[in-house]
Amino acid sequence: MADQTVATYLLIGLFLVLLVLKLPITFALAASAIVTAFYMELSLLSIVQRMASGVRIFSLLAIPFFILAGELMSKGGIATRLIKFSNLLIGRVRGGLGLVNVLASMFFGGISGSAVADVSSIGSIMIPVMKKKGYDADYSTAITVTSACQGIVIPPSHNVIIYSLAAGGVSVGALFLAGIIPGILLGIVLMVLAYWLAVRRGYPAEHGYTWAEARRISQDAFLGLLTPVIIIGGVISGVFTATESAAIACIYAFLVTTFVYREMTFHRMWNILYSSLRTLAMVLSLIAAANAFGWLLALLRVPALVTEGLLAISESPIIILLLINVMLLVLGMIMDMAPLIVITTPILLPVVTQTVGMSPIQFGIVMMLNLGIGLATPPVGTALFVGCAVGGTTIEKATRAMMPMYLAMIVVLLMVTFIPWLSMFVPATFM
Repeated sequence: MADQTVATYLLIGLFLVLLVLKLPITFALAASAIVTAFYMELSLLSIVQRMASGVRIFSLLAIPFFILAGELMSKGGIATRLIKFSNLLIGRVRGGLGLVNVLASMFFGGISGSAVADVSSIGSIMIPVMKKKGYDADYSTAITVTSACQGIVIPPSHNVIIYSLAAGGVSVGALFLAGIIPGILLGIVLMVLAYWLAVRRGYPAEHGYTWAEARRISQDAFLGLLTPVIIIGGVISGVFTATESAAIACIYAFLVTTFVYREMTFHRMWNILYSSLRTLAMVLSLIAAANAFGWLLALLRVPALVTEGLLAISESPIIILLLINVMLLVLGMIMDMAPLIVITTPILLPVVTQTVGMSPIQFGIVMMLNLGIGLATPPVGTALFVGCAVGGTTIEKATRAMMPMYLAMIVVLLMVTFIPWLSMFVPATFM
């Protein structure tokens, strides 16, 4: 009979070694699970079945639809119109383009649900404009990358759907609503910081608009802003499920970008479908491999061992939550978001619900914030890499410029962790 302790060390240790050797994370998860299964004399078929069952879930259909909807809106002209609308609202204050960047990311995050899509679409427009107006390249990249993390929290977000499944079926609608106040709070904090930095560095304000221009810009942006209202409103009212809302978002985005904005061409649509399929293949393969890995973690009682370890350090709920936040922040720096959600949710959720008494809904938003920050931090921050490529700056310079923004994001994270009202008020009110 295989030793359980050796099997645990083998599973986790081999996975970390393969990551250090820069093997793609999907293969690292799968390989460590297969080798551990052989050691434990488990049938290889059981691993394959776990991988298949991980992606054979109806609710996962929402993910390809949300990915496609985000691509349609990113490439179909909606991002440009949202930037103009944001500039209309707050561009006239000192350092207005930095604030516009944050507000546009807030609007677009409520449509795409992806930080990387936010950086590539908003950043490709905003960063060159900001540099042309005299903003530093590292600052322009930093504010773009950090504000894009709102897309992980503000609904709809396909990562929230992954968490819902990993948590055993927590209401997607409630999770969507729970992210509204934290997402807006993060945007407000970043805008205050952007204004303070603009005053210190002497960044300019933007020109005003005439009433006719303001009306035209608002009308152009209205259909894009209506997207999250349709999605969230339909889910919480019970008119359609999260999966159905994602499909409706695709249809709506296609109709608006093709027949209203008239920016969708056959060639662009082909590129969108290809990009969406590539992203979907990466996400689903990660989920499949992580599901097998997570099943072995549960079989080896790792969640119980983690709970015992945390309680051995301290029984204080405050200390336990701080330790979990630190753990997620560190893991978010070295691993991608989807596998982390699938792996860590079954481990940490029992700790916070049974030991600390936190709602699974609140913990979902805490996890999204933690891992969203991870997307903006080296060495494996996907959003950071994309932002630096778009902004034409180095990771080192962008990271230094993001230091005050990291602090602001961690302050918001701690507020959401220790003030349940921020994430629970909206779902408690509307559901």
